[in-house]
Amino acid sequence: MTAVSSPATATWHPPAGIAPRGTLLVLPGRGEHPLVYERFGRRLAFDGYVVHAVAVRPGDGPARVLAAARAAAGPEPVAPVVLVGSDTGALQALHAAGAAGREPRVDGVVAAGAAPTGVAAPGGHGSDWEAELVARTACPTHRARLSDDETFVRGGLADPVPEALRAEAAPGVPVLLLHGDADPVTPLAEAERRAARLPQAALGVVHGGVHDTLNDITHRTTAATVVVWLERLRADGARRPLLTLTGT
Repeated sequence: MTAVSSPATATWHPPAGIAPRGTLLVLPGRGEHPLVYERFGRRLAFDGYVVHAVAVRPGDGPARVLAAARAAAGPEPVAPVVLVGSDTGALQALHAAGAAGREPRVDGVVAAGAAPTGVAAPGGHGSDWEAELVARTACPTHRARLSDDETFVRGGLADPVPEALRAEAAPGVPVLLLHGDADPVTPLAEAERRAARLPQAALGVVHGGVHDTLNDITHRTTAATVVVWLERLRADGARRPLLTLTGT
């Protein structure tokens, strides 16, 4: 498994000899940068997916997001091509998928811990770093990484969500929504309403999870859930489960 990075993109490839099973384009949220998703990128790459984490700003519109995705993925990305976003990146992924055409193609969206679409952003606590860490993640490893990261912008959760991202986005592709039921930034009820409005949506609720779903203490479970959903997407557009568990 190899990783390469540039100021705008961090990329993780599957191990040598493993044929890629798809392409993921990760859109960070407020305060974040591509390498914040190194752990997620390495895990999904190990499962056979090419992962590009792309530097986008919350104010970047669909055209700019898609252009950055195209530049990162190259001219012939392995399908399915999926936008994965966290916080404002989740909203950007939904909007960009709705605006995408044939170049680049978007086959699905993973929207994790979407930023609030209301004006208020509870739990932001821009001047209180410890409170922001608590709102973001319960994972001690990720908390330490963010605390030591000079590139990460503290207080980002207190920044307003751009007006354009508060509008409804309804991409015509399968969507996996991941949300913590203890998220202090965006209430779970907002994710539930979004899932009910999308025609091809699955909602995964992380019990006890907070805002940064992909980097929370349950990151292994959420990464595994993403892999299972991706395999469904590869098989039949995520319409049917590949495996069903019964019993206790």
